[in-house]
Parts: sequence; structure tokens; C-alpha cells
Amino acid sequence: MNISKSVLAATLLLVTYTAGQEADKLPPSIRTSGEAMVTAAPDRAQIDVGVTTQANTSQAAAAENAKKLEATLTRLRQALGSNTDIKTTSYTLSPNYRYSREGGEPSITGYTATNIVRITIDDLDLVGKAIDAATQAGANRIQSLRFTLKDERNVQAQALREAATNARRKADALAAALNLNIIRVLSVVESSPADFPVSDVAFARAESTQTPILPGSIEVRATVSLTVGVR
Repeated sequence: MNISKSVLAATLLLVTYTAGQEADKLPPSIRTSGEAMVTAAPDRAQIDVGVTTQANTSQAAAAENAKKLEATLTRLRQALGSNTDIKTTSYTLSPNYRYSREGGEPSITGYTATNIVRITIDDLDLVGKAIDAATQAGANRIQSLRFTLKDERNVQAQALREAATNARRKADALAAALNLNIIRVLSVVESSPADFPVSDVAFARAESTQTPILPGSIEVRATVSLTVGVR
């Protein structure tokens, strides 16, 4: 189907004119953004602790691992209470290879089993005790210690309020400087981090009798973009 050049030109002119009309209807606007950071004390800790064992066969590596981890869990429940929240986060059983300098297929020299569990503690005074209990019972992997909040909603809401207030304060200042009046809010967009931040400390192994733990504080950030109509 052929379309004449005159019809095509008229169509393009109509689209352009309509778009221009729509643009004319949009009120003048000011766009600003506001940021805020709220600091809170953590009230929950998560410790990833586990056992790594090696043996000549996969069965022996797995059996030794199960024995040591069970001893670790028993000691942890004795130290923290039988209702302590403990769950498995990862388990691996893999061969160990030896590679020849001459090349060729590698040979299996044994197997490594690793079982990691996560302990959730709401009494931060017990964090050091938990680490000591685990290592004394045979745990040789303390992968991470994370401090967070049981309920972060109030802190996030406060950060958002402060970020929105800062964005509006900027808009008010710009409007006043330009002798304009803000007539309404056209749009509000939140662009805060999707993941709630935690205080994260990595450990190789706790060696002291009483492991010192300093929870520190958590910083919750929020960003709000604001567009307001002016006249």
C-alpha cells in the first residue's frame, strides 16, 4: 500500500502539533531531590558458623562433619537456650583434586564436607558467648557476623520523611529565589536502596576465651525526588 508524500506530511504535522499542544498544557515545574540518613542501634545478630572436615572418602568426610556439627549445636543450645533460632544455610561435599604439572586428568585425593548454620540472636550480649561456644565445640568456620534490626519499618519511614522534607525545602528555596509560587506536587519518586543495610563483620576464627563484640550502629538511607508545579 502506497501513501502519498502529502498525506504523510500532513500526518506528521498533526502529530507534531498535538504533541506541542500537550506540552503547552504542562505547568512550569521545579524538580528537586532530598536525601536523609537515620542511625539506629541494632537489636538482632546473625552468625554464620559451621564445620569443615576432610577425609579420604566422601562418606568419612560427611560422617566426621555430622559428628562435629552435632557437638557444636549441642553446645550452642546449652549456652543460648534450647529455643535458639538455628537453621542450615549451606552444605557442600566435594572432591579435592591434585593437578599434575605434566597436565592430563586431575586425580582425587580426598573429600571436603562443609556445613554452615545461621544463629539468630536478639540478645546482643550473648553474641560473644555464642562464638566461643561454637569454636570450643569444634566449629572451624565462622563465616560472618551481621547486625540488623528486628523491625526496620519505623526507621525506614523516618528516613523517608526526612528525605521528602529536604526535597520540599529545596523546592521552596528555588521557587522563592525565582519569585514563583508552588501550586501543587506533580510527582514523588522514592529511589532508596532496595536492600536494608546491615553491619557486617567477617571472622576467620575466634581464638580468645571471651570474644569481644562491638555492634556499632546501622545507617538507613533514603532518597526522594520531587516535582512541583509553579506559577
